[in-house]
Amino acid sequence: MIRGDFHTHTTHCDGKNTPREMAEAALARGMTHLGFSAHSPMAFSETYTLEDVARYYDEVRALQAEYRDRITIYCGIEKDLYSPMDTSAYDYVIGSVHYVIKNGEYLVLDYSKNRLREGVERLFGGDWYTLAEAYFAAVAELGQMQPAIIGHLDLITKYNEGGCLFDETHPRYLAAAKAAIEALIPYGIPFEINTGAIFRGYRTAPYPAPHLLRHIAACGGSAVLSGDVHAADGLELRFDECRALAAACGCPLVDLPKGLE
Repeated sequence: MIRGDFHTHTTHCDGKNTPREMAEAALARGMTHLGFSAHSPMAFSETYTLEDVARYYDEVRALQAEYRDRITIYCGIEKDLYSPMDTSAYDYVIGSVHYVIKNGEYLVLDYSKNRLREGVERLFGGDWYTLAEAYFAAVAELGQMQPAIIGHLDLITKYNEGGCLFDETHPRYLAAAKAAIEALIPYGIPFEINTGAIFRGYRTAPYPAPHLLRHIAACGGSAVLSGDVHAADGLELRFDECRALAAACGCPLVDLPKGLE
């Protein structure tokens, strides 16, 4: 049986543990596969640099060889749609959207609720559904990247617990989200069921919302479990509940990202 987590972050980007600490924690849990996925650098930001990613790559490749008889390790990357980085050297890519471009500005969606709210007021006139349409239009473009996983499909809801910012059943929101799903389905890429925001206390349920997971299933798509891990104790967080959620929504799960089967 494959037990894996393929969306993990370490001290080489915004995680709390080193790759070695993550590998040891995965072994202690009885996991069979572990995929590392540092954030790709962005041309407009110095948060993560090519030098950071190079150090990450070298360390994970060394661990991959050292641990090869104990656990299968993959050296992946989480590439934002707007990152110019060449990812051809990596074992797999998670395709994600963390920004929306408006008036030449990159509005970050997952930094803080206050920053997001201020950006929506300033750039979108307070219209959350125009933001949603722009966000999901960008998500729909991820297929062109040919990633192995579609990352946190509805990241725009990170700070929307209980519908405090907008209505996730609003017709405009649903139309935009479903259009993105339908654009991505032909690529055969699994969507992740992602528990990262649960671990960090922003959400009580994983991405994507059940109604979107049901639409993925109705369109013939699949899902893969993902911790979006930023600390070792987040590995495989609530995966049993996620398996039950996928089953209830009729969405088939795959054990490995596309291309690693």
